[in-house]
Amino acid sequence: MIICKSETELGLMREAGRIVAECHKLLASHVQPGITTGELDHIADVFIRSQGALASFKGYNGFPSSICASVNEELVHGFPGTRKLIEGDIVTFDIGAQYEGYHGDSAWTYPVGRISDEAQRLLEVTEVALYAGLALIKPDVRLFTISHAIQRHIEEAGFSVVREYVGHGVGAELHEDPQIPNYGIPDRGPRLKPGMVLAIEPMVNAGKRNVKTLEDNWTVVTVDGSLCAHFEHTVAVTAEGMEILTKLPE
Repeated sequence: MIICKSETELGLMREAGRIVAECHKLLASHVQPGITTGELDHIADVFIRSQGALASFKGYNGFPSSICASVNEELVHGFPGTRKLIEGDIVTFDIGAQYEGYHGDSAWTYPVGRISDEAQRLLEVTEVALYAGLALIKPDVRLFTISHAIQRHIEEAGFSVVREYVGHGVGAELHEDPQIPNYGIPDRGPRLKPGMVLAIEPMVNAGKRNVKTLEDNWTVVTVDGSLCAHFEHTVAVTAEGMEILTKLPE
């Protein structure tokens, strides 16, 4: 069941989204060679709590950390720890914040110092694919039209769409209906309605699309060891189109 949010609920989700966006901005300012992913997790946890919120991921199905920090070939669910970032890495922070019972959720992939041309292009294509999908969100559009736009942009660039992991609805639960794949046939799926809140999140591999989960039962990596990127915003469907809840005003 897809839950449409009231204006009161959307107000709480805007605040959750602001906290997530501010946390991304803070972590981005600390990304540099030599810092550990565990130190970045601590920075995020302290900040989220300072805002009167809780880290959505901490304890979620047993996940031990406040954020996911995934480096290079790690796609999602990477454990923060003692790993030090080095020049040329790319690192994805997936951040969730729960504010007064409602969640915001956003992921972004960042360069560590100077990165390769391939890595830079991967980041650019994945981010543009996210916005290509967001640009189509408005009432009565069918959900998989968005999925198709994301897939087309990624595959035309020569990269691969991960199919095992998808976007989702967000609200009082971190993961709600509907599931939102990053591939699909246009003009299919449920019609969008004002009040729906969706996490749109293309996950893209530079090599083949296949992924696997490591022995920790969390960290997902590319099978061929290729780089991967993950960009995500939480957005609300409005009467006019959509509102990004996890983006700071420019």
